[in-house]
Amino acid sequence: MQHLGKRTVRRDASYPERNKENVSTDRVSKEVGKIHIGETDKKCAILVEVYGTRIYKGGTSMAPKQKYYVVWKGRKTGIFNTWAECEAQTKGFTGARFKSFPSLAEANEAYKNGASSSPSAAARKPAASKQIQLFDTADTIEEDSISVDAACSGNPGMMEYQGVDTKTGARLFHFGPALGTNNIGEFLAIVHALSMLKQKGLQTTIYTDSKTALSWVRNKKANTSLRRDKSTEQVWTLVERAEQWLRENTYSNKILKWDTARLGEIKADFGRK
Repeated sequence: MQHLGKRTVRRDASYPERNKENVSTDRVSKEVGKIHIGETDKKCAILVEVYGTRIYKGGTSMAPKQKYYVVWKGRKTGIFNTWAECEAQTKGFTGARFKSFPSLAEANEAYKNGASSSPSAAARKPAASKQIQLFDTADTIEEDSISVDAACSGNPGMMEYQGVDTKTGARLFHFGPALGTNNIGEFLAIVHALSMLKQKGLQTTIYTDSKTALSWVRNKKANTSLRRDKSTEQVWTLVERAEQWLRENTYSNKILKWDTARLGEIKADFGRK
Protein backbone atom coordinates (compact mmCIF):
# COMPACT_ATOMS: atom_id res chain seq x y z
CA MET A 1 0.00 0.00 0.00
CA GLN A 2 1.34 3.44 -0.89
CA HIS A 3 0.27 6.71 0.71
CA LEU A 4 0.30 9.70 -1.63
CA GLY A 5 -0.81 12.74 0.33
CA LYS A 6 -4.42 12.08 1.26
CA ARG A 7 -4.81 9.35 -1.36
CA THR A 8 -4.05 5.72 -0.86
CA VAL A 9 -3.13 3.40 -3.71
CA ARG A 10 -4.01 -0.24 -3.21
CA ARG A 11 -3.02 -3.06 -5.52
CA ASP A 12 -4.61 -6.44 -5.62
CA ALA A 13 -2.42 -8.75 -3.58
CA SER A 14 -2.48 -11.38 -6.30
CA TYR A 15 -0.70 -9.11 -8.74
CA PRO A 16 2.82 -7.99 -7.78
CA GLU A 17 4.57 -4.67 -8.28
CA ARG A 18 5.57 -5.54 -11.84
CA ASN A 19 2.01 -4.73 -12.89
CA LYS A 20 2.96 -1.08 -12.74
CA GLU A 21 4.80 -1.64 -16.00
CA ASN A 22 1.48 -2.37 -17.72
CA VAL A 23 0.30 1.21 -17.24
CA SER A 24 2.09 3.95 -19.14
CA THR A 25 1.85 7.21 -17.22
CA ASP A 26 1.95 9.29 -20.41
CA ARG A 27 -1.23 7.52 -21.59
CA VAL A 28 -3.19 7.74 -18.37
CA SER A 29 -4.53 11.15 -17.37
CA LYS A 30 -6.34 12.03 -14.18
CA GLU A 31 -9.11 14.57 -14.38
CA VAL A 32 -11.44 15.57 -11.55
CA GLY A 33 -11.20 12.21 -9.83
CA LYS A 34 -11.58 10.22 -13.10
CA ILE A 35 -9.06 8.19 -15.07
CA HIS A 36 -9.18 8.07 -18.86
CA ILE A 37 -7.41 5.15 -20.50
CA GLY A 38 -5.80 5.50 -23.94
CA GLU A 39 -6.76 3.07 -26.68
CA THR A 40 -3.40 1.33 -26.42
CA ASP A 41 -4.11 0.55 -22.79
CA LYS A 42 -7.22 -1.55 -23.43
CA LYS A 43 -5.49 -4.61 -21.99
CA CYS A 44 -5.11 -2.99 -18.59
CA ALA A 45 -8.18 -2.23 -16.52
CA ILE A 46 -8.07 0.48 -13.89
CA LEU A 47 -10.75 0.71 -11.25
CA VAL A 48 -10.91 4.03 -9.46
CA GLU A 49 -11.95 3.86 -5.84
CA VAL A 50 -12.75 6.58 -3.36
CA TYR A 51 -9.33 6.53 -1.73
CA GLY A 52 -7.17 5.37 -4.60
CA THR A 53 -6.91 2.85 -7.41
CA ARG A 54 -6.52 -0.85 -7.97
CA ILE A 55 -4.50 -1.94 -10.95
CA TYR A 56 -5.38 -5.31 -12.47
CA LYS A 57 -3.53 -7.28 -15.10
CA GLY A 58 -5.67 -7.98 -18.14
CA GLY A 59 -9.32 -7.11 -18.58
CA THR A 60 -10.89 -4.15 -20.32
CA SER A 61 -10.98 -0.45 -19.60
CA MET A 62 -13.43 0.59 -16.92
CA ALA A 63 -14.38 4.19 -16.17
CA PRO A 64 -15.35 5.17 -12.62
CA LYS A 65 -18.95 6.08 -11.89
CA GLN A 66 -19.31 9.73 -10.94
CA LYS A 67 -21.29 10.27 -7.76
CA TYR A 68 -22.59 13.51 -6.30
CA TYR A 69 -22.74 13.88 -2.53
CA VAL A 70 -25.46 15.93 -0.88
CA VAL A 71 -24.76 17.24 2.63
CA TRP A 72 -27.88 18.51 4.37
CA LYS A 73 -26.27 18.84 7.76
CA GLY A 74 -22.53 19.24 8.30
CA ARG A 75 -19.77 21.81 8.66
CA LYS A 76 -20.78 23.05 5.23
CA THR A 77 -23.91 22.06 3.33
CA GLY A 78 -24.36 21.66 -0.39
CA ILE A 79 -23.45 19.28 -3.21
CA PHE A 80 -19.92 17.89 -3.47
CA ASN A 81 -18.26 15.99 -6.31
CA THR A 82 -16.07 13.63 -4.27
CA TRP A 83 -16.37 11.50 -1.15
CA ALA A 84 -13.30 13.23 0.32
CA GLU A 85 -15.07 16.60 0.17
CA CYS A 86 -18.23 15.11 1.68
CA GLU A 87 -16.29 13.37 4.43
CA ALA A 88 -14.51 16.60 5.36
CA GLN A 89 -17.89 18.18 6.10
CA THR A 90 -19.47 15.23 7.93
CA LYS A 91 -16.86 13.06 9.67
CA GLY A 92 -17.09 13.62 13.42
CA PHE A 93 -19.99 16.06 12.98
CA THR A 94 -22.80 15.11 15.35
CA GLY A 95 -26.05 14.41 13.53
CA ALA A 96 -24.53 14.78 10.06
CA ARG A 97 -26.91 14.01 7.20
CA PHE A 98 -25.53 13.14 3.77
CA LYS A 99 -26.12 10.83 0.82
CA SER A 100 -24.71 10.06 -2.63
CA PHE A 101 -26.64 10.26 -5.92
CA PRO A 102 -25.76 8.93 -9.38
CA SER A 103 -26.60 12.17 -11.21
CA LEU A 104 -26.30 15.89 -10.54
CA ALA A 105 -29.99 16.38 -11.30
CA GLU A 106 -31.00 13.91 -8.58
CA ALA A 107 -28.56 15.50 -6.16
CA ASN A 108 -29.96 18.99 -6.83
CA GLU A 109 -33.52 17.75 -6.37
CA ALA A 110 -32.67 15.96 -3.12
CA TYR A 111 -30.80 18.95 -1.73
CA LYS A 112 -33.69 21.25 -2.59
CA ASN A 113 -36.28 18.96 -0.97
CA GLY A 114 -34.29 18.20 2.15
CA ALA A 115 -33.04 15.01 3.81
CA SER A 116 -36.45 13.78 4.95
CA SER A 117 -37.69 13.47 1.35
CA SER A 118 -34.84 11.18 0.29
CA PRO A 119 -35.32 7.51 1.28
CA SER A 120 -32.27 5.81 2.67
CA ALA A 121 -30.61 2.96 0.81
CA ALA A 122 -31.73 0.62 3.58
CA ALA A 123 -35.34 1.62 2.86
CA ARG A 124 -34.94 1.07 -0.89
CA LYS A 125 -33.20 -2.31 -0.62
CA PRO A 126 -34.75 -5.38 0.99
CA ALA A 127 -32.87 -6.27 4.14
CA ALA A 128 -30.95 -9.53 4.24
CA SER A 129 -33.24 -10.39 7.15
CA LYS A 130 -35.56 -8.49 9.44
CA GLN A 131 -32.71 -7.86 11.83
CA ILE A 132 -29.55 -7.79 9.71
CA GLN A 133 -29.13 -5.05 7.14
CA LEU A 134 -26.33 -4.06 4.79
CA PHE A 135 -25.07 -0.52 5.20
CA ASP A 136 -24.83 1.86 2.24
CA THR A 137 -21.93 4.16 3.11
CA ALA A 138 -23.59 7.10 1.38
CA ASP A 139 -26.05 7.33 4.24
CA THR A 140 -25.54 8.81 7.67
CA ILE A 141 -23.39 6.91 10.15
CA GLU A 142 -25.37 6.19 13.29
CA GLU A 143 -23.00 7.53 15.91
CA ASP A 144 -25.20 6.29 18.74
CA SER A 145 -24.07 2.74 18.06
CA ILE A 146 -21.58 0.03 18.95
CA SER A 147 -18.76 -1.03 16.64
CA VAL A 148 -17.20 -4.46 17.08
CA ASP A 149 -14.04 -6.05 15.71
CA ALA A 150 -11.65 -8.93 16.29
CA ALA A 151 -7.92 -9.50 15.89
CA CYS A 152 -6.05 -12.77 15.53
CA SER A 153 -2.33 -13.49 15.28
CA GLY A 154 -2.44 -16.45 12.92
CA ASN A 155 -5.26 -18.63 11.68
CA PRO A 156 -5.87 -20.18 14.07
CA GLY A 157 -4.02 -18.05 16.57
CA MET A 158 -4.44 -15.97 19.68
CA MET A 159 -7.72 -14.16 19.12
CA GLU A 160 -9.42 -11.29 20.92
CA TYR A 161 -12.42 -9.09 20.25
CA GLN A 162 -13.91 -5.88 21.55
CA GLY A 163 -16.84 -3.52 21.27
CA VAL A 164 -16.56 0.26 21.41
CA ASP A 165 -18.78 3.31 21.34
CA THR A 166 -18.77 4.35 17.67
CA LYS A 167 -18.81 8.06 18.48
CA THR A 168 -16.24 8.23 21.28
CA GLY A 169 -14.20 5.05 20.77
CA ALA A 170 -14.62 4.16 24.44
CA ARG A 171 -14.25 0.42 25.02
CA LEU A 172 -17.48 -1.23 26.19
CA PHE A 173 -16.30 -4.84 26.39
CA HIS A 174 -13.30 -6.99 25.56
CA PHE A 175 -12.44 -10.67 25.49
CA GLY A 176 -9.19 -12.55 25.01
CA PRO A 177 -6.70 -13.52 24.04
CA ALA A 178 -7.66 -17.16 23.48
CA LEU A 179 -6.86 -19.65 20.74
CA GLY A 180 -9.34 -19.26 17.88
CA THR A 181 -9.85 -17.56 14.52
CA ASN A 182 -10.63 -14.03 13.44
CA ASN A 183 -14.07 -15.02 12.08
CA ILE A 184 -15.00 -16.60 15.38
CA GLY A 185 -13.95 -13.43 17.17
CA GLU A 186 -16.08 -11.27 14.85
CA PHE A 187 -19.06 -13.58 15.41
CA LEU A 188 -18.69 -13.65 19.19
CA ALA A 189 -18.31 -9.87 19.30
CA ILE A 190 -21.66 -9.33 17.57
CA VAL A 191 -23.48 -11.77 19.83
CA HIS A 192 -21.77 -10.30 22.90
CA ALA A 193 -23.06 -6.85 21.87
CA LEU A 194 -26.56 -8.19 21.21
CA SER A 195 -26.70 -9.92 24.58
CA MET A 196 -25.42 -6.88 26.45
CA LEU A 197 -27.88 -4.54 24.74
CA LYS A 198 -30.81 -6.90 25.34
CA GLN A 199 -29.99 -7.03 29.05
CA LYS A 200 -30.06 -3.23 29.12
CA GLY A 201 -33.22 -2.98 27.02
CA LEU A 202 -31.46 -0.93 24.30
CA GLN A 203 -32.15 -0.93 20.55
CA THR A 204 -28.66 0.38 19.74
CA THR A 205 -27.29 -0.35 16.25
CA ILE A 206 -24.24 -2.59 15.88
CA TYR A 207 -21.56 -2.17 13.19
CA THR A 208 -19.28 -4.95 11.98
CA ASP A 209 -16.86 -5.13 9.06
CA SER A 210 -17.20 -8.92 8.71
CA LYS A 211 -19.57 -10.35 6.08
CA THR A 212 -18.76 -13.83 7.37
CA ALA A 213 -19.84 -12.97 10.90
CA LEU A 214 -23.05 -11.40 9.58
CA SER A 215 -23.81 -14.64 7.76
CA TRP A 216 -23.13 -16.75 10.84
CA VAL A 217 -25.38 -14.55 13.00
CA ARG A 218 -28.12 -14.69 10.37
CA ASN A 219 -27.91 -18.49 10.28
CA LYS A 220 -27.44 -18.77 14.05
CA LYS A 221 -24.50 -21.07 13.38
CA ALA A 222 -20.73 -20.52 13.31
CA ASN A 223 -19.59 -22.40 10.22
CA THR A 224 -16.01 -22.78 11.42
CA SER A 225 -13.48 -25.52 10.73
CA LEU A 226 -11.54 -24.80 13.92
CA ARG A 227 -10.34 -28.08 15.42
CA ARG A 228 -11.85 -28.81 18.79
CA ASP A 229 -9.39 -29.99 21.40
CA LYS A 230 -8.14 -28.97 24.81
CA SER A 231 -6.42 -25.86 23.43
CA THR A 232 -9.59 -24.53 21.75
CA GLU A 233 -12.20 -25.72 24.25
CA GLN A 234 -12.64 -22.26 25.79
CA VAL A 235 -13.52 -20.66 22.46
CA TRP A 236 -15.72 -23.57 21.39
CA THR A 237 -17.68 -23.23 24.61
CA LEU A 238 -18.28 -19.55 23.85
CA VAL A 239 -19.32 -20.38 20.28
CA GLU A 240 -21.91 -22.89 21.50
CA ARG A 241 -23.25 -20.40 24.02
CA ALA A 242 -23.52 -17.73 21.32
CA GLU A 243 -25.37 -20.09 18.97
CA GLN A 244 -27.74 -21.06 21.76
CA TRP A 245 -28.37 -17.38 22.60
CA LEU A 246 -29.28 -16.66 18.97
CA ARG A 247 -31.70 -19.61 18.87
CA GLU A 248 -33.43 -18.66 22.10
CA ASN A 249 -33.58 -14.87 21.80
CA THR A 250 -35.01 -12.27 19.47
CA TYR A 251 -33.78 -8.71 18.99
CA SER A 252 -34.68 -5.61 17.01
CA ASN A 253 -31.20 -4.09 16.88
CA LYS A 254 -29.88 -3.36 13.40
CA ILE A 255 -26.59 -5.08 12.58
CA LEU A 256 -24.96 -3.07 9.80
CA LYS A 257 -21.99 -3.73 7.53
CA TRP A 258 -19.23 -1.13 7.94
CA ASP A 259 -17.65 -0.20 4.60
CA THR A 260 -13.93 0.07 5.29
CA ALA A 261 -13.08 1.18 1.73
CA ARG A 262 -15.06 4.39 2.14
CA LEU A 263 -14.97 5.07 5.87
CA GLY A 264 -11.57 3.74 6.92
CA GLU A 265 -11.09 1.13 9.61
CA ILE A 266 -14.03 0.39 11.86
CA LYS A 267 -13.88 2.23 15.17
CA ALA A 268 -13.24 -1.01 17.10
CA ASP A 269 -10.19 -1.87 14.98
CA PHE A 270 -7.17 -3.03 17.00
CA GLY A 271 -4.79 -1.15 14.71
CA ARG A 272 -2.39 -4.02 14.13
CA LYS A 273 -2.41 -4.21 10.31
